[in-house]
Amino acid sequence: MTTPTIANKKRLIFLLFLVSFLLFLLIFRIGWIQIIKGEQYRQLAHIQQTRDIPIPAKRGTIYDRKGKELAISASTNTVWARPAEVKSAKTPDESAKKVEQTAKKLAEILEMDEKALKETLSQNKGLVKVKKWIDKDKADAIRKEKLDGIWIAEDNRRYYPFGNFAAHIIGHTTTDNQGLSGIELEYNKYLSGLPGRWIKNTDAAGRQLHYGTEKYYEAENGLNVVLTIDEVIQHFTEKAMDDALVRTKGKRIFAIVMEPKTGDVLAMAAKPDYDPNNPRIPIDESRKREYELADSKGKQKIWNSMWRNPLVSDTYEPGSTFKLITAAAGLEEGVVTPDSPFYCKGYIMVAGQRLRCWRYYRPHGSETFTQALQASCNPAFVEVGQRLGVEKLYEYIDAFGFTKPTGIDLPGESSAIIQNKKYVGPVELGTISFGQGISVTPLQLATAISAIANDGKLMQPRIVKELVDDSGNVIQRYEPKMIRQVLSEKTARELRLMMESVVTEGSGKYAYIPGYRVGGKTGTAQKVINGKYANGKVYASFVGIAPVNDPKLAVLVVVDEPQGVHYGGTNAGPVVHDIIRDTLRYLDVEPNFNEEEAKEYAQKEVAIPEVRNLSLKEATKVLEKYKLKYKTEPIDVENPDSIIIDMFPKPGAKVPESSMIILYLKKENTN
Repeated sequence: MTTPTIANKKRLIFLLFLVSFLLFLLIFRIGWIQIIKGEQYRQLAHIQQTRDIPIPAKRGTIYDRKGKELAISASTNTVWARPAEVKSAKTPDESAKKVEQTAKKLAEILEMDEKALKETLSQNKGLVKVKKWIDKDKADAIRKEKLDGIWIAEDNRRYYPFGNFAAHIIGHTTTDNQGLSGIELEYNKYLSGLPGRWIKNTDAAGRQLHYGTEKYYEAENGLNVVLTIDEVIQHFTEKAMDDALVRTKGKRIFAIVMEPKTGDVLAMAAKPDYDPNNPRIPIDESRKREYELADSKGKQKIWNSMWRNPLVSDTYEPGSTFKLITAAAGLEEGVVTPDSPFYCKGYIMVAGQRLRCWRYYRPHGSETFTQALQASCNPAFVEVGQRLGVEKLYEYIDAFGFTKPTGIDLPGESSAIIQNKKYVGPVELGTISFGQGISVTPLQLATAISAIANDGKLMQPRIVKELVDDSGNVIQRYEPKMIRQVLSEKTARELRLMMESVVTEGSGKYAYIPGYRVGGKTGTAQKVINGKYANGKVYASFVGIAPVNDPKLAVLVVVDEPQGVHYGGTNAGPVVHDIIRDTLRYLDVEPNFNEEEAKEYAQKEVAIPEVRNLSLKEATKVLEKYKLKYKTEPIDVENPDSIIIDMFPKPGAKVPESSMIILYLKKENTN
């Protein structure tokens, strides 16, 4: 055996020390990881192995005041994928082939682009969403294929059974079921509920670890919102508006119906509107063409315009409808009585300026204050404003609620635009007295008119009645709230009688309804565009209350840019007439004909026949036999064999001939 040389011994000793040093470093590193950093790495491993799958909560239902569903969450399905499981194979080629086959099968079933699906399934993510909201047939077809890494999860989709019905009130949601406008946005925190969680430990391929933990936290459903809206009254309102839009060829039309004693909003609409089930595509044909040609900024502008609720978010000059506020202040302060004399010579001189009456070419001449309201005479109201003075008139403008938002539970409410009283001179006082030079929201004006109908009590407008859970328990109730007493009962009664004379003897004759005492006031105001009054462009409006002796309704209708005749009585008056007539009948307010009306207008009453469970074709024949009109819900019906599942009024109720019956048809499957 050869004796090792000194050089070999040195080499061996060096290697021994080197290996010992490296071993020491390794032991130190292991100790550092296990002891010093052990907790941190355990947490990282837990995060890496844990899959937290959200379980969506069912969004609460939105009901009308009588429990009719206006917005529901329909059960549907969403396709998910775990790319690691989809790609799992022995070789890269087999993995690519498997992804390709899976993408091809899904593309056929889901009617999607195969290339896009292949890219989705090839991502380096633990979990990806393939497609939301597929129908049951497609979900079953995917399950039948038993594709690795692909599974179907139950999901909820927001669905609006009546389409564009009450769109600006209800609003709509995003694809993630978050409120984007209307009640959906304002009450989102109550409607959305609390999502659940499915937490489990998996390996890198997404397979569940046998030794891991699994926890399932059930989702908590959102609360249901009960509105003050009455679905039937809303239907009456929207039908009258649709007819008026065709008749007047107006740009837009707004309407609001309130219950004066409570401040409840019974109906509110703006036309044209949109379908919350497909909120990004306009219904209006001209707007749809504009949308198709618009760029991304243009489309955003169209969406904002389409979703905006003009009844709470837009202001307009109320014109002569505001004369009711001036009249209320004048009567309450005693500067005028219903029989006070006035003289109209077609204009009135104020601070050297001529303020004209709308009928300056044929002056009204001698008239009482009641006749001035009937004829909507500007000079008479300028004089009443002068008698009141700036301070006193502004007191009533504030008392009627025009200086601040109403506080209604809808997003985006605007404030009125009112000139600072420090800068109001004699001319400005005169124009404000007849409704020019002041801009208010339609809701503010309707609320103020409701105060006149409610014996001078101003109520806060209410759109939500209560919040209830799925068991029907009331979680939160919103009671009617009185803001203040604006007028005495005596003044309110006097003014209502004057409003009635506007309909029976004055410019509001189109709102006259035989058997019902209707009070009203017309209004026609030039539009302000880019800071100037635009020639030929007006807001034609009408406010009405009924019955005058015991008001159940206050109605405001505004037609934006009617073509042809511009007057509020001609354009908006018939809409108010139709809404009040149909609504009072619905509320079982009996007509009280005087002797003259009874001879001319009293109609034969008929008992409504039973047509539920009949086809639409069969039902229409029965209703025609009884001389009754009908409308369907949904409005567009292609199949005449659709089954009637409900109707209003109910069978057996007595109504005049030619009354409108609403037929509710069986809905198509929404899955």
